[in-house]
Amino acid sequence: MAARRLEDLGWSEALEAEFAPWAAQGWKAARLIRDNKITYGALYVEGGAFAEVEVVLGGKVYHEAATDAELPAVGDWVAVELGEGELDSVIRARLTRRNRLSRKAAGQSTEEQVMVANVDVVVVVTEAGPDFNPRRMERFFAIIGRSGAQAVVLLNKCDLYGREQNQAAAAALLELNPEARIHITSAHEKLGLKALKSYFEPGVTVAMVGSSGVGKSALINQLLGDDFQWTGEVNESTGKGRHTTTARELMVLRRGGIIIDNPGIREVQMWTDESTLRGRFADIEVLAGQCRFHDCKHASDAGCAIRAAVAEGSLNEERYRGFLKLDAEMAQLRERSKTRQMTVERRSKRDHKIKARNREDRVELERDLKPRA
Repeated sequence: MAARRLEDLGWSEALEAEFAPWAAQGWKAARLIRDNKITYGALYVEGGAFAEVEVVLGGKVYHEAATDAELPAVGDWVAVELGEGELDSVIRARLTRRNRLSRKAAGQSTEEQVMVANVDVVVVVTEAGPDFNPRRMERFFAIIGRSGAQAVVLLNKCDLYGREQNQAAAAALLELNPEARIHITSAHEKLGLKALKSYFEPGVTVAMVGSSGVGKSALINQLLGDDFQWTGEVNESTGKGRHTTTARELMVLRRGGIIIDNPGIREVQMWTDESTLRGRFADIEVLAGQCRFHDCKHASDAGCAIRAAVAEGSLNEERYRGFLKLDAEMAQLRERSKTRQMTVERRSKRDHKIKARNREDRVELERDLKPRA
């Protein structure tokens, strides 16, 4: 086997330049492959081979993160100080991200949840059957669009559905996002796997997402098996090493390419900016410019060009409703973020006042205790 290099993990000249000060301290450049909640799994190169180490987060990195989204995530590059003996190996810095794939954290939170960092291709696995949901795919396309990664969709389990149903689903997805690459596959029949394998090249990171039960793990096992085994060994008699999705995990394919698997995602909470959202609905935005009133809400306002297009059949009603729902979510997220920011600012002002008062009290006390001449 050829010697391993950091480039096999996606290393670049820009990262090399940024890492130079930490390299001078003897720290290692590593990529995070697993988030264990308390610790992380990190992969680095030692003596021409990959080495894995469990690392903890350094206090400086934790305290300098303004939000959870700025903390290290799977796919991030970090500077690691390797521990000796019983000492922990510690993340001393997180290198600049090239991009990130994010969604809104679950619940009423306004926080961003980073699913993966530094990704080139995002593969969404779905099917033409019960899992097929154009509205959910619009959300996937929106968050992928913001990341800047290439969007790829696998319509898996094609052997369970007729050719016309598979083709209709593919056409609907292309209508939603003409830039997406759509492939009809079957992990069970090993159909379309050549197209999936074509995205894996040395240093290229591919993230796999999708609902539970659509065959994502089966497709990944096709990649990890045969000529595409990853760096770990698979026991053919016991099956140990066979991949199942239990947590977000980065794996390196033996013949080149990096895969990041994600736990099943059925609900996609929006985390994107307004310009990205508008771009995904450019056709509706053109219609909005033709409304009678500039502040038209596109619901019951008179002279709404969007509702007129729906009535005459030139705009799909489901797409129109999807636009309204996403637009409303964006407005709610902006309002929650504004409220949270106001709360943070109030707390900050209060803390400054308390510190200033304590400082004044301390100065006054020291003055009172100072011996008089």
